[in-house]
Parts: sequence; structure tokens; C-alpha cells
Amino acid sequence: MAEAAAGASLRLDKFLWFARLEKTRALAQRTAEAGHLRIDGRPVDRAHAAVRIGNVLSFPLHGRVRVIRIEALPARRGPPDEARACYADLSPPNENVSQNPPLIDEPARPP
Repeated sequence: MAEAAAGASLRLDKFLWFARLEKTRALAQRTAEAGHLRIDGRPVDRAHAAVRIGNVLSFPLHGRVRVIRIEALPARRGPPDEARACYADLSPPNENVSQNPPLIDEPARPP
């Protein structure tokens, strides 16, 4: 991780890729440009938007809403443990509805 100087920033798409939130830089660019991502509550539709330490990002990813706070700006796409240290996950718990299906009183089907 790079030691960030005061006011240091990084492109949004590079952060998503370096922090391993997206598999490729192209996917990170698409996520940023889709218009569903917010930086500190402000909608962003540019892959080149600057992110800084302390920014809170919220965006849909892999079927759930992710909310993260940037803790450090990575200098490279490193191993997963190094990437996870760059952000704090503030996402709400993933409540999977399929774990507790509703009880339905259906008559049994004849064979």
C-alpha cells in the first residue's frame, strides 16, 4: 500500500481494480460509467473521478449493494489481503431470502 500524502487521489476505476472489487480494469471502468456508483452520496458516471482516503463508495456489485470507506490508496493490484486493507466494508448484511422460504400450503400432487 502506498502511503498517501494529504490530498492524494486515485482514479475510481483504478481503485476498484487495485482493491480487487472488480476482476479487470475494463469491468471497473464499466461499473464506474454505469451511473449507479456514488462517492460520498454524489452520483458518479466517470471512470476518471478522483477518490481519496475517507471517501465512502456505494454501488451494486454481484447482486448486492456494497458500501465501502477508503482507508488507503493502493499503489498496485496486490494480493487479496493487501487489497482488503485498503477499504472498510460498511455494507449492510446480506440477507438471503432463499434461506428461509415462505411456507406455502399447497395440496400434494397426485402421482
